[in-house]
Amino acid sequence: MLSDCHKAVTTALNGSQLISDMAKNSNSVGASYYCLRDIRRVYSRLPFIAGDSREGDWGIEMHLSENEGIEGNRFVVTGGLGFVGAALCLELVRRGAEEVRSFDTRSCSPWSLDLQKNGVRCIRGDVSQKMNLKEALKGANCVFHLASYGMSGKEMLQASRIDEVNLNGTCNVLDVCHEVGIKRLVYVSTYNVVFGGKEIVNGNESLPYYPIDDHVDPYGRSKSIGEQLVLKSNGRSSKKKSGVRLYTCAIRPAAIYGPGEQRHFPRILSLAQMGLAFFKVGDANVKTDWVYVENLVLALILASMGLLDDIPGRKGHPIAAGQAYFISDGSPVNSFNSIINPLFKSLDYDVPKFTISVKHALLMSQICWFVWMFLYPWLNHSWVPGPLLLPAEVYKIGVTHYFSYLKAKEELGYVPMISPREGLAKTISYWKDRKRRELDRPNIFMWIYVIFGMTGLFYTAFLPTFWPLRWLNSLALFIFRSVWNLRFTFYLAVLLHLGEAIYVWFRARRVDPANATGWFWQTFILGFTSMKLFIKRAKQA
Repeated sequence: MLSDCHKAVTTALNGSQLISDMAKNSNSVGASYYCLRDIRRVYSRLPFIAGDSREGDWGIEMHLSENEGIEGNRFVVTGGLGFVGAALCLELVRRGAEEVRSFDTRSCSPWSLDLQKNGVRCIRGDVSQKMNLKEALKGANCVFHLASYGMSGKEMLQASRIDEVNLNGTCNVLDVCHEVGIKRLVYVSTYNVVFGGKEIVNGNESLPYYPIDDHVDPYGRSKSIGEQLVLKSNGRSSKKKSGVRLYTCAIRPAAIYGPGEQRHFPRILSLAQMGLAFFKVGDANVKTDWVYVENLVLALILASMGLLDDIPGRKGHPIAAGQAYFISDGSPVNSFNSIINPLFKSLDYDVPKFTISVKHALLMSQICWFVWMFLYPWLNHSWVPGPLLLPAEVYKIGVTHYFSYLKAKEELGYVPMISPREGLAKTISYWKDRKRRELDRPNIFMWIYVIFGMTGLFYTAFLPTFWPLRWLNSLALFIFRSVWNLRFTFYLAVLLHLGEAIYVWFRARRVDPANATGWFWQTFILGFTSMKLFIKRAKQA
């Protein structure tokens, strides 16, 4: 029996079985209904609901063993070298999976050694390259599609790469699942498929998809289309295996946190360390959801169980098939007051002192977008810094939006294992330990002050007058009275910096040997400013 979404497709296309017929008969997903232009044309005419909850399924909680559908099965995790992907791979191994394969564009990551030690097979490949996927997925029973691009930072500006990974990559995953006879596919989506800047309080899966053309960033748009394609592929018969169908579902996680998170926290803390995290967006009443990594991994595994088609009483009708689920810790909070401020304080960073409205933050973010687009050809280079703020990020932190995980609880049995308090404590502990292993750095304003000061002193003392900087020469002579005094001051400053650097280096060899060389060069450049940070580190050792 067709769902409401399928009926809407049929009605909109005057009786054409766009999804169901093509899903059964098409030889190539990419060549048929996964054309982006056609998708946007069709979806703009459909009154889709984002969660298509089925009457009669709610309230039926699964009661399975923790290893149901895992023991003796083979799994593929795209994006398996990432923060969530690696945690998922390790949990699958722990629960007795016969084989776990990580499929990722990277050859290594902070979790590579741990994955290899636990027997995870790491395969290097790109989801946008279909041939890479075929070998990786062959013989697998279940696929977790986590690979994505463009969630944070300057990646958000690279629209072509975002579509290549999030759209073409998802199409390739669906195509290969169809060809090799995969039975279960769990897709990791995002809140942004229904959220686009308007307040949502305790939302659920009945909310409509946010209009495709109204998304403020290509990531949200691509994930929305990707999710809809995945859910509409539910129940599709295998191309080569008779009687085998592909069952799909989507998990929509809140903002993810935990020890080792790589997308948001490193960027936020880098800004704090540089002294650039001096404002917050929105008032104290703004609330958003977060989800601890272990809770998300639990939800993903429960979703894979919900796609099993051989559960007694539900054979051939997996409870999660074709469904979307919001996943969070279940405790919406103000991100600044409950997450960012405690983290900053624990690391001795200044907390944001100023509050700016969403309207002004949007203006700032649009200026950042405009400026960084001029750097588009070089965005992949490490020397190009990420933008301070982008429009989608303003909405994420400055507009209330949180959702109920009731559907996941009642259909999948999801209940968060780790409380927000415990999750934040573990996250803070990780970053404090990581900071202890790294060099303490002054903020960017001190770097600018010292470097420009020493450069200006050298110029006025030794170089011929440059007309546009005549005012600097005049100011220097007014203060120091003669060129000889300027040169003496420069030599004295260099000697003091060198003496401080040598002192710090000798002490660092005992107190912080791993960073001794770094302390030397930083102190040689910055002088007393760096030495003061080292003395503070030495007292804490």
